[in-house]
Amino acid sequence: MTYTKLIGTACEKVILVIVRALALSRIHPNVLTLMGLLVNGIAAALLAGGKFLAAGLVMMGAGLFDMVDGRVARHTNRVTRFGGFFDSVLDRYSDLVLLMGLLVYYASINRFFYVVLTAVVMTASVMVSYTRARAECIIPSCKAGFMERPERMVLLILGALFDRMAPALWVIAVLGNITVIHRVIHTWQETRRLEEAQLRPPGEADPRLAQERKAATRSGAA
Repeated sequence: MTYTKLIGTACEKVILVIVRALALSRIHPNVLTLMGLLVNGIAAALLAGGKFLAAGLVMMGAGLFDMVDGRVARHTNRVTRFGGFFDSVLDRYSDLVLLMGLLVYYASINRFFYVVLTAVVMTASVMVSYTRARAECIIPSCKAGFMERPERMVLLILGALFDRMAPALWVIAVLGNITVIHRVIHTWQETRRLEEAQLRPPGEADPRLAQERKAATRSGAA
């Protein structure tokens, strides 16, 4: 067993213990989701005051609530559609409140460029989520791109812990907007495919699917 797998297994066991303890306490999963937002609010206040190390540690604590609320819901058979919706809404607020803390900090030290950079990151964070939500109203799935919420949170935590927030913001700004573009292109391709399928006469096969099947047959024969 590798060290990475060993660490992952140990962390999984710790999380399982926490989930079981929370399940026994009968706390509602939505309360855990709300607590995650409140803890991120504390982290935002620390970021606004320039206390990045403390903010990073608090964000790690808030991340724990993100990791366990869904598991507690499944463990206690309290999975609901509203719970998933509520979790998504509060995740967006958590993202934005942390970045608002950074806006306050950079404004207080007169770093106008980083105020703008943080605003770009805020826009990218919202649009990554929005493009997926809107796309999945018209196509089955839109998970294209890399810079989703877990990746953004890890970068913000690392930036705070190691006092390298500016590089973290640059990475999120660039890759976040690339993810948005990727999702737009993916949605355009999928909607074109669906529209072509609707216009095709009944019984006529999709030529692209036929080509894929033919290629798969050739590779299998080889």
